[in-house]
Amino acid sequence: MASFEALYGRKCRTPVCWLEAGEKQFVGPEIVQETTDKVKCIRECLKAAQDRQKSYADKRSRPMEFLVRDRIMLKVSPWKGIILFGKRGKLSPRFLGPFKVLARVGLQAYKLELPPEMAGIHNTFHVCYLRKCLAEEESVIPLSEIRVDENKQSVEEPEAILERNTKVLRHKVVGLVKVQWKHHRGANMTWEAEEDLRRRYPHLFA
Repeated sequence: MASFEALYGRKCRTPVCWLEAGEKQFVGPEIVQETTDKVKCIRECLKAAQDRQKSYADKRSRPMEFLVRDRIMLKVSPWKGIILFGKRGKLSPRFLGPFKVLARVGLQAYKLELPPEMAGIHNTFHVCYLRKCLAEEESVIPLSEIRVDENKQSVEEPEAILERNTKVLRHKVVGLVKVQWKHHRGANMTWEAEEDLRRRYPHLFA
């Protein structure tokens, strides 16, 4: 008997014999030709489905290329229970970086400049794990310089007063000052009411 029948205790139903186990019938040229036609039809349907899915993917995908010295974000997977690049848990960041591109390896890989704490990781990655960093380098804030209050909100600090002005309202005159902020998102210079700013940051007017 065949090894499949010895292992499972029944005959194997191959494409050339789609009959129920136990039935006796001679395989003639007709059933062989029918099986060949069915296999050919199946292959054509699979090829059509693959071409259709490939056309969908080609429309939405574009080749990614980076230049040397570009700043790149590295994609990581939040595997449960596994420390990946020093991060753990599903709340860990999906991207690490930015890192600088040192060289291009072949057509689909790049060599990155990794920090010393990632010395045990190979510095060459496939292009599918890389994303270009769109943030401006001077806008990156070190974590050690961020202050958070009791409400878990970032505390912004003014650096200097650049200009002074007054705004005349219907019943009073409001003094305005142009403040340059430290680590401020967006434009780092805004006009603020001098009275409110003096109450919040008295050291700025000392």
